[in-house]
Amino acid sequence: MDEERRVETLWSHLHWLTVLGTAGSFTAAAQRLAVSKAAMSARIAELERAAGVPLVRRTTRSVRLTEAGQQLVDATRGAFEDIGTAFAGIKDLAAAPRGLLRMTAPVALARQQIVPRLAEFLRAHPEVRIELDLSDRLIPLAQEGFDLAIRHTHAPPDTHVAWTLCATRSVLVASRAYLRRRGTPGQPAELAQHDCLHYLRTGEAPAWQLVPQAEGSRSAAKVTVPVSGPFVANNSEALREAAQGGLGIALLPDFSAQAALAAGRLVEVLPDWRPVGSFGEHLYAIRPYSPYVPRAVQAFVAYLRESLRQGFGVD
Repeated sequence: MDEERRVETLWSHLHWLTVLGTAGSFTAAAQRLAVSKAAMSARIAELERAAGVPLVRRTTRSVRLTEAGQQLVDATRGAFEDIGTAFAGIKDLAAAPRGLLRMTAPVALARQQIVPRLAEFLRAHPEVRIELDLSDRLIPLAQEGFDLAIRHTHAPPDTHVAWTLCATRSVLVASRAYLRRRGTPGQPAELAQHDCLHYLRTGEAPAWQLVPQAEGSRSAAKVTVPVSGPFVANNSEALREAAQGGLGIALLPDFSAQAALAAGRLVEVLPDWRPVGSFGEHLYAIRPYSPYVPRAVQAFVAYLRESLRQGFGVD
């Protein structure tokens, strides 16, 4: 009976071990559980003493489960996921979305299109809180505890659930001052003679691909033009600002160029041609697979889809 009671007291310790196995470090696991790193370490040490074998292998930078620890996590993870799903479903019986929504998005996209839309959503859902991480790196969502990621890509990963938010396109833009000084290209091949501001991608020779707007197939009549210029950056806002300063012709996603085009600070170049291949063609909301999707996530994705489609005027 004492042994049964002792095992019952260790149930929460087992849950913490499963979180540690996913998070990969005591610091990350403690953050996900909203506890101190010291408390996390003490619980795992207590569980190891009870098991009689090491469950984790500690290094200066990370923590890895031992064979025994992995076996224990594999045997209990499904049960804890079922418990979490059931409890979340009970909480979500409330009519209003609520709780913390942890989200990540690329810097330029978030600043220009996501953050300006948050106030309206949060006013409509006062019991929801949003924690937004602005990062251009591809963050492992489940490992770092994110509920949602906004991505600008050609195709979302097969390992995640993805909702299409809206279609996007790429545009060539320049300032009127630059075009007066250097002339306006009439054909894609003429871009090779211009200062072109392109997105920095390591290991790739800079070249832009374009197809005629009138063509039904984007593979038809594709033209590839090597480009060069005085400025490159891995941020579309930086490229847009450089173009507005008259440095050259920039290739941008439409969500970066939209406001500057509407205000006349930039004009579209080669409007009869469509750049392809440089940026994604859709915005997606992506989350790790789980049988239960919190109402706050559902509500935000639905709101963002409607708001972005209205803003871009595309499906």
